[in-house]
Amino acid sequence: MLAGGAGGTSGDLLMHSIDTVKTRQQGDPHIPSKYTSLSSSYLKIFRQEGIRRGLYSGVTPAFLGSFPGTLIFFGCYEYSKRHLIDVGVNSSLAYLASGFIADLAASVVYVPSEVLKTRLQLQGRYNNPFFDSGYNYRSTLHATRTIIKEEGFAALFYGYKATLFRDLPFSALQFAFYEQEQKWAKEYVGGKDIGLGLEILTATTAGGLAGVMTCPLDVVKTRIQTQLNPMDDVPKKPPKVRLSKASGLSSQPTQGPKRSARTISTSSPATTIPKQGSVTLDTSSVLTGLKLVYKTEGLAGCFRGVGPRALWTSVQSGTMLVLYQVLLRKLEVYPLVAGEGTSAL
Repeated sequence: MLAGGAGGTSGDLLMHSIDTVKTRQQGDPHIPSKYTSLSSSYLKIFRQEGIRRGLYSGVTPAFLGSFPGTLIFFGCYEYSKRHLIDVGVNSSLAYLASGFIADLAASVVYVPSEVLKTRLQLQGRYNNPFFDSGYNYRSTLHATRTIIKEEGFAALFYGYKATLFRDLPFSALQFAFYEQEQKWAKEYVGGKDIGLGLEILTATTAGGLAGVMTCPLDVVKTRIQTQLNPMDDVPKKPPKVRLSKASGLSSQPTQGPKRSARTISTSSPATTIPKQGSVTLDTSSVLTGLKLVYKTEGLAGCFRGVGPRALWTSVQSGTMLVLYQVLLRKLEVYPLVAGEGTSAL
């Protein structure tokens, strides 16, 4: 569990600046977008806002959620995998189910932290003169208090269903691929120690393949969570009229408090950026969204942004799983770990 927590946290923190750029690209309300390509957006945020308040904004909730989240994930994964295999479940199915169960258990921790992280990433520095995100939090603690006070505690779990629809299949596929590739690699070298090269290859390809296969879910999740709420489509009541001292009547409508219409993406960075003219998904259903994207944009629309997504998931998974294996072997020299029969994935 400790090896998994350290590996997962290292992978997330390593890619945090890229995550910030993706969040800005998805949440940018300007037309045309202020943030276009990955390289130009990265340099723009770095020059205008720096590293700590710019590229690494939101790193505190990312760390606070990543370590316990991956700790829970790997603990549940190892336990579920061993239990399922012991009761006679096919090994491939056991790996797939264990990844699914582990991500479900960890989601209770990482979803609230991702909501905080994503809002702070979108905002950048406090009183940011370069980008108006609609948010203006002084710190992680201030963001937490403000969200709970103004939107309710449930807002910390915003996008929970959409997050699970994408992340559960991703985790299940990632570990199913990884376990199978590790098995092939061990058979190829004729031993358990497959070397650093094959460790990196099996880890990165497993994450990349899972990222590509779940790209359509990423597309729909991004569309649903970054589009503006269709509040204008609701029939409006006639404007209230009030008495005026001069004429007796006034047609000026009385306005209530403004409501935020921005929705945000949570969890690992969705790497699809809706282009201008893309179909608006007036639904919160992932399956309905998938059908609508395919019907209007074809297969290419379902896999928009597949390249950046494959890159991100490959690097993040490679870092997490390789460090997990390395740290696990180091920890095996201690009687407590070795006595429990801990094995590498």
